Amino acid sequence: MTEVPSNGAGGEPLPSTYYDGRQPVARPVLLRLVGDELVVEGEGFSRRVPRRDVRWPERQRHGARLAYLPGEGLVSHEDGPAWDAWAQAQGLRDSTVVRWMQSWRAVGLALALFFAMAVATWAWGIPALSRGVLAVLPQVVDDSIGDQAMATIDARGLQPTKLSAERQAAIRQAFDQAVAAAYPPDSRPAYSLHFRSAGRLKLGPNAFALPGGRMVLTDDLAELLADAPDVTTGVLAHELGHVRSRHGMRMVVQAGLLAVITGWVVGDFSSVLAAVPAILGQQAYSRDFEREADDEAIAVLRANRMPPSRMELLFQRLAEWRERQDKESSGVLPIAFADHPADEERIRHFRDADASR
Repeated sequence: MTEVPSNGAGGEPLPSTYYDGRQPVARPVLLRLVGDELVVEGEGFSRRVPRRDVRWPERQRHGARLAYLPGEGLVSHEDGPAWDAWAQAQGLRDSTVVRWMQSWRAVGLALALFFAMAVATWAWGIPALSRGVLAVLPQVVDDSIGDQAMATIDARGLQPTKLSAERQAAIRQAFDQAVAAAYPPDSRPAYSLHFRSAGRLKLGPNAFALPGGRMVLTDDLAELLADAPDVTTGVLAHELGHVRSRHGMRMVVQAGLLAVITGWVVGDFSSVLAAVPAILGQQAYSRDFEREADDEAIAVLRANRMPPSRMELLFQRLAEWRERQDKESSGVLPIAFADHPADEERIRHFRDADASR
């Protein structure tokens, strides 16, 4: 929008074209600014309009200039530079917004500020808001979403476990005892342990947690740690950390908040919300979430007089397993260990937990 000063002289008239808004007839006219009025004069025609009521055109590189008059009618001028020169001579000046739009420095600054705000919103705003939303969500929501996510993952190719009932019972009993030793009865987290064969998903040695306390251990990981039940307990304690902190639900809430913000920008976010089960089925927790879960594992291991540094064995065997796999056929879904922080960082954290006791 063009800013119009409250005073000014007439100056040279500008030949233009006038349309009255009622008939598609172009009428040659002359434009003049006289005092606080725009005067539009043609053959047998004259119109005076308070110039503060005129919607003045924004300055652009190309195209006709169109000035909209109150009520009906508009003035068109095909020669943009000539219009700009006339407007400048009349004391008309671009608004602050238009001047910013015409400056590449100002546009660059605006883009930089926009991206900085977007990054800040993603890094701090959405996580903070998600914690507030999560505080008022009842547990039944976790259970419902966890059921949907489990069904989605099973449908995508997980198979029933091939572990014997005795082996499953031994792993459950060892973990249940570790949890009982680590938490008072009134603060013991609710969870359910499920065993699955990776099937066509090629999960390999893996474990993951879903909302509602569902924890899944693959047969491959159980076999990889068959002679190290304390490390298996540490792995499950890590997943219990995700359960206690409701990391899966925080991911869902953050995805929903991001979808709402995206919807404000692009107009539709229903497809993102509909994909919540798939989001959970391919979840890759943030490094902060993973460190929180590792701290939970350390606390459970310490409560059971197990050295946290024993978890180093997990990373050694995972590295050996990866080396044995054909790189072209060892696809692993990005859940659980696939996208955790670097092994070296996590090993150091578990070692330091031993040293700090």
